[in-house]
Amino acid sequence: MKKLLVILAMTSACFVVKSQPGKGDKAELQEAIKAISASNAIYFESFVKNDPEIFKARYAKDACILAPNSPAVCGQGEAEKFFKFAYEDLGLRNGKFTTIAVYGSGNGFVIEEGLYESYDGTGKLTDDGKFLVLWKKTSEGWKMFRDSFSSNRK
Repeated sequence: MKKLLVILAMTSACFVVKSQPGKGDKAELQEAIKAISASNAIYFESFVKNDPEIFKARYAKDACILAPNSPAVCGQGEAEKFFKFAYEDLGLRNGKFTTIAVYGSGNGFVIEEGLYESYDGTGKLTDDGKFLVLWKKTSEGWKMFRDSFSSNRK
């Protein structure tokens, strides 16, 4: 029994050490935060310019958009359809992201928590809410891998 407890304690200690960020992880986290900020700064340009390519470039090729009250849409083609729906049907023309926090130590993935605001063509606020985005480090840089959001409105 004592031997089992010692093995469990040693195993637990290994997991704790592994999960603590090292110097390389901190550098990757800072890189991710910088990339997220840059991506968020141009995200809504896609709607200002009616350019789905800007929108799609924010997402990893295997990304999924997890919008409320609808099934997940995954992949570049579905992301473009989502953009067209938001632009044509919802009248989205601009917006704003506010990052609250970025969680993780890098290692290829981080989670961004934040708030969003959406505006129509007249500059009227049409929606506001919160989001969680799982970002993935790809060969093209940090991209949104899972994008989940929900409105603060009924």
